[in-house]
Amino acid sequence: MAIISVTRLRVRSWRFLPDFLLHSVRITRQTRAAPGNMGAEVFRDAGMTFWTKSAWRDEASMRAFVTSGAHKAIMPHLHRWCSEASVLHWEQETARLPFWQDAGRRMQRDGRLIDVKRPSDAHAAGRIPPMKN
Repeated sequence: MAIISVTRLRVRSWRFLPDFLLHSVRITRQTRAAPGNMGAEVFRDAGMTFWTKSAWRDEASMRAFVTSGAHKAIMPHLHRWCSEASVLHWEQETARLPFWQDAGRRMQRDGRLIDVKRPSDAHAAGRIPPMKN
């Protein structure tokens, strides 16, 4: 069994992009080195929207990652930097990461919105926009 995690973050202003990208590089390194990580990918969509997907041996290893290092450091900033943020986790038999379009459709259907300070119209309405690329 594996836990699959998908995130979607839309940066709300160009002024936040440099810090967001710097932290994203650090998180990508942390993810790939994290105990229990079985794969990870990042995708840049249109409109300063970024997606991640990762596979984890179990929920404990995923939670240990989320609450430590670079990931923990960025979390307090996301509510200010992003106009849209959502997350989705599910359990599946294999650690094979889903195709991006499949992850996007599943996020729209089952994703959980994360509170942001200045939500887009879609986020305020409780909608997760589809992937554009």
